[in-house]
Amino acid sequence: MSTILVDNLTGKTSAGSITVTSEGGAATQSLQQGLAKAWAFIDQKTDNAVDNSFGVTSFSDSGEGNGNVNIINAMTSLIQVSQLTSYRSGTMDISGNAGASMTSTTAVAIITKTSAGAADDTEYGMTLHGDLA
Repeated sequence: MSTILVDNLTGKTSAGSITVTSEGGAATQSLQQGLAKAWAFIDQKTDNAVDNSFGVTSFSDSGEGNGNVNIINAMTSLIQVSQLTSYRSGTMDISGNAGASMTSTTAVAIITKTSAGAADDTEYGMTLHGDLA
């Protein structure tokens, strides 16, 4: 087995393009496209804190069940894939008009609710995939 030790990866043909071949060798995909650009583990109910994250600068509470996850690197547009998952309470609704969506190229809005309406969740996770600017 070989070990490669590097600090930076740069594509040979294009600096921002590295292709990864599938396990069977029949398919390829862009390494950059497959990486999460940001993720966060947030406690909105107790202390409005980002407890763990990558690519995230802060969380701002904008009301009961509503908040914004602010990201470090801007995305190319608002058309990106963001996801929200409830961890602790198990009572939050993350479907319908609840969930996560881009509100600017550097912020993801989150909405959590119960059957009674908007509500802060104890802990949840957010991930963001797409193209960096």
